[in-house]
Amino acid sequence: MASVILPADLGFFSTLAMSGSLSAAARELGISTPAVSKHLALMESRIGVALVNRTTRRMSLTPEGELYLEHARRILGEIDGLQELLGVASSTPKGLLRINATLGFGRTHVSPLISKFVRRHPGVEVQLQLSVNPPPLTDDAYDVCIRFGEPPDSRVVSRRIARNRRVLCASPAYLARHGTPKVPHDLVRHNCIGIRQGEEAYGVWRLTSGRGRHAVTEAVKTRGNLATNDGEIAVNWALEGLGIVMRAEWDIGRHLRSGRLVQVLPHHATPDADIYAVYPQRHQLAARVRAFVDFMAQSFSQQATARA
Repeated sequence: MASVILPADLGFFSTLAMSGSLSAAARELGISTPAVSKHLALMESRIGVALVNRTTRRMSLTPEGELYLEHARRILGEIDGLQELLGVASSTPKGLLRINATLGFGRTHVSPLISKFVRRHPGVEVQLQLSVNPPPLTDDAYDVCIRFGEPPDSRVVSRRIARNRRVLCASPAYLARHGTPKVPHDLVRHNCIGIRQGEEAYGVWRLTSGRGRHAVTEAVKTRGNLATNDGEIAVNWALEGLGIVMRAEWDIGRHLRSGRLVQVLPHHATPDADIYAVYPQRHQLAARVRAFVDFMAQSFSQQATARA
């Protein structure tokens, strides 16, 4: 009796699901679109269920396809991990590395480092996906996610690769026209630029004074006539003198050093935004993942030293 599921089907279907369309999968696999369609049809025929809903422009997975994908990725990850444990796999980083990062930080900081990484490790093929919000921690679509803040989920591995903090700031021109806030409550009288990202409460800024048991945190509900889901746009509005923005130091550090932006309420701390590399536990042994995370941590450390 012929096997219902073949080992080669697992990698094929994982690539197909990640690509989002038959034609994109064909480009990834280096075969024709009809060949992809034929392979998928043979898989579905052997299994006896439809795995993909097809339309002329896009495709989506059926519930059975979602289940198949979940197990295929788990099995492929376990095979990689077993090869690493047995010393069968080469210690030289190689293979496909799927990375996710946020739009602004990914474009400005992650993308340039990937260029350097692939020059050092030409055997690694990198796919970088930028998104407004980070994917769920248990999403197997990526090998490594670069995100802000330590994830609470124990099902993933996280490594801090750079220290980071959020900073309130505005342009000197804005502060000259509207005054400089002295205490957190003063912010309610200012035009605060909103950024709709992640799961944080929109428009609520938390500022802490004091340390240890003497620390006091105040939540300020801000308001303003400008909001966006793109941090780079929000920073540009602040540079134009349109309001006060709360943004990660990695994004506005150069503007603070040049004087184009001035820190507001510097004696009040805002929530940390340390930068973490997050990846499934089964990927922590993969040479390409280890090499990339080590490279990112080393590069960010060198950049921080240079700025200091």
